[in-house]
Amino acid sequence: MSYFEEYIKQGDPAKKERANLWRTAIGLQQVDGLKVSASLLEIARQNIKGDITFADAKSRIDAYYKTVASTQIIKEGRTEEADRVSTRIAEILSEKTFSFSPAEYLNIHNRLFAGLYEFAGKMRGYNITNAEWVLNGDTVLYADAGNLGATLKYDFEKEQKFSYKFLTQRQTIEHIARFISDLWQIHPFAEGNTRTTAVFLIKYLRTLGFKNMNSDPFAQHSKYFRNALVRANYKNLKDNVHSTNVYLEHFLQNLLLDGKNTLKNRELHIHYSTMEKIPQLQHADSQVKTNETPSGMG
Repeated sequence: MSYFEEYIKQGDPAKKERANLWRTAIGLQQVDGLKVSASLLEIARQNIKGDITFADAKSRIDAYYKTVASTQIIKEGRTEEADRVSTRIAEILSEKTFSFSPAEYLNIHNRLFAGLYEFAGKMRGYNITNAEWVLNGDTVLYADAGNLGATLKYDFEKEQKFSYKFLTQRQTIEHIARFISDLWQIHPFAEGNTRTTAVFLIKYLRTLGFKNMNSDPFAQHSKYFRNALVRANYKNLKDNVHSTNVYLEHFLQNLLLDGKNTLKNRELHIHYSTMEKIPQLQHADSQVKTNETPSGMG
């Protein structure tokens, strides 16, 4: 992510803003262990300099993948997804529009993954599990497929009625952590839940007055963000493991208040105290349809 540091340090406000948007967009691909191409980085650089618009950047990425041989795309794994989604995230975050509603949440998913997943913008019709490294292979319990719409509506309505008036900064962070962890736990999509939730969160936070967020947490620690959401929604009393928002609060403090919390994925593991017996951290999450075949994660 040091690729864009020169534009951030130059002092040009417009270039700095665009560089931070790209850093966030590209960093969020770490959630699924994806990496962007050198071509995307060059296109991003042209946008940051002001030579092309976000729409131009998206068009250039589209054109690039029309000319790349399918065998090369397969060889590169999900690089095309990383490039396209990064470009779309940067474009969405550059827009000064937002509506706090389930429809907006679904629309963001559709815009991010249209043409990549046939279910873009659509709620899943089956139950899922995710084998999580931080849970030693266990899964968070996600919302039932038959109740996704009602659960989303409930969470949005509850948040709309909530007043942040008279809250301290700490209380504000604590409430935001609860809201976003509850929203993420629904996991309404078959893939791309965390990236969609992150984009929605950033747009929502701006409406709360957090317009100049520190891009470093999402640029450098988006995997930590996902793991923090996992820990906020998991408990196993038999093994003395309790759900906790503390890691998510640490992330939000760094994001919104320039906090200096150390964000290490290793420390989120439920058996962190005996880590010498646990394999090294790796991208090992796998989402599975209940009683069906394995799929991706999100």
